[in-house]
Amino acid sequence: MTFCKAVFTVQPEARQPEARRRPVLCGATLGGTLLAFAIIGPGAPGQADAQQPPTADYYVYVGAESADLLHRVRFGPEGAALDRTIAVGEMATETEGPHGLNISPDGRFLFMTTGHGVPDGKLWKFHAGPDTLVGDPILLGYFPATLDLTPDGLYAFVANFNLHGEMVPSTISVVYTPDMIEVDQVETCTMPHGARLDAAGVYLYSACMMDDQIVEIDTRTFEVSRRFPVAVDDGRPSPACSPTWVVPARTGRSLFVACNRAGRILEIDRDSWSLVRVLETGAGPYNLALTPDDAVLVATLKAGAGGQFFDTATGRSLGTAPSSTTVTHGVVTSPDGRYAFVSVEGVGAEPGKVDIFDLEAFERVAEVEVGQQAGGIVFWRMVPR
Repeated sequence: MTFCKAVFTVQPEARQPEARRRPVLCGATLGGTLLAFAIIGPGAPGQADAQQPPTADYYVYVGAESADLLHRVRFGPEGAALDRTIAVGEMATETEGPHGLNISPDGRFLFMTTGHGVPDGKLWKFHAGPDTLVGDPILLGYFPATLDLTPDGLYAFVANFNLHGEMVPSTISVVYTPDMIEVDQVETCTMPHGARLDAAGVYLYSACMMDDQIVEIDTRTFEVSRRFPVAVDDGRPSPACSPTWVVPARTGRSLFVACNRAGRILEIDRDSWSLVRVLETGAGPYNLALTPDDAVLVATLKAGAGGQFFDTATGRSLGTAPSSTTVTHGVVTSPDGRYAFVSVEGVGAEPGKVDIFDLEAFERVAEVEVGQQAGGIVFWRMVPR
């Protein structure tokens, strides 16, 4: 006969009811003698999410910055695999560094920044799927990094991080995407990073790593409308927060800011323009992503080699899970809110990785090896089986 029994474990950070996350011990007996047993379900070594495999194929793109490669990764019922690799760049002797990625709202186009070059970086536009260039890339500022697109897909906003130059104020480039023309550069602060639009596409928010600010740009005027200081007055050297990412909630008024140096996430109310909550994190929170319903906030821990998950309603940490290698970087969530896809850089000649985390069990369920220094990552599409 066969039997299955819940394995009772203490998991104080679990968001789901305890019984939902318990692994299950299954065995077979003959004449009262135990013949074999196995642990399946969440928490079981090598068997994470065995009870509920994906019912769709999920596709993400990731850039390998030190290898000048774009990768497409597929995750589905059979597991995770490298779906396609695309060589990018123009100069064989130069590491041009694919860094920021985004997909047009209709899913037709993939946009990519290369951060290096001569040293001005460029913005590229590909047909997503066939992965062919739409036209020649265009020059932007020094080290264009994070990019986001308006809901109609007509404008791209790109943070010119200026990694190569002096510690002087840099800009956000505004690009009209149908013709790939830069129409403006909005000066914001020193080392702008982590630029994200609100759901309506009216305001762009970006972090200033060296100025300890969050900057709001009105997309109707291409002008800075507000600034929010995020320095933490607790004796830390400046910049005390060193914000690396900001993400607005799709619903409600919240902005979430990753303080990379301070080891915390700040929640800012956009209406009152005030700090409402501080979430303590593991070492080096770097990138942030929300599930589509804004219920779960995912933070990559660049110095902590892992991901951390928060309940946005209570601010409580739901758990922390290790990444498959070191220097955790970017994160996106799936449209159904079930998975988080995380890029992990690795060190030196080590390959990069794409780690996949289950957002019910808060565990890593798959990983795929990609090129060195995996950084920018974007969700492309989900295809039901």
